[in-house]
Amino acid sequence: MSSLRSAGLLPFRIANGLEVLLAHPGGPYFVRKDDGWWSLVKGLVKDGESDEDAAAREFIEETGWEVPDTRWVPLGETVLRSRKTVVAWALEADFDPNQLDPGHFILGNKSYPEVDRVSWFDTRQARTKLNRAQAVFIDRLELHVEDLIQTRKDAT
Repeated sequence: MSSLRSAGLLPFRIANGLEVLLAHPGGPYFVRKDDGWWSLVKGLVKDGESDEDAAAREFIEETGWEVPDTRWVPLGETVLRSRKTVVAWALEADFDPNQLDPGHFILGNKSYPEVDRVSWFDTRQARTKLNRAQAVFIDRLELHVEDLIQTRKDAT
């Protein structure tokens, strides 16, 4: 696959409405950056690797969590300003942000977490936090879970 292609997962849960789990990138460049800098958990697709395998591998590497054995909702693709294509899937899961155990990278002679924090956001907040080009994934997810939310409300 092209080095200009990333694949990722967008965990979601339905509590008091739809919430998504976003990741804040680690490293010194991102320390003071917030709105517009969060992302779904994603990473580069390696040569010979499927998009799905890359999404699962990156999720494990960046969070330390196993990917739950649940249905993946395809969210399609978007293109970032860098011209990188991002392909994404959503999956219903309820991870505890306090249990984050990210992989690390070396910059200079220092080690930094790939992701320095994750957090659950409602869809309005998520659109503010996310890289603008990735906000389309929230729109697509809302379409997929609209019926699920209504079904659960009716059951209570």
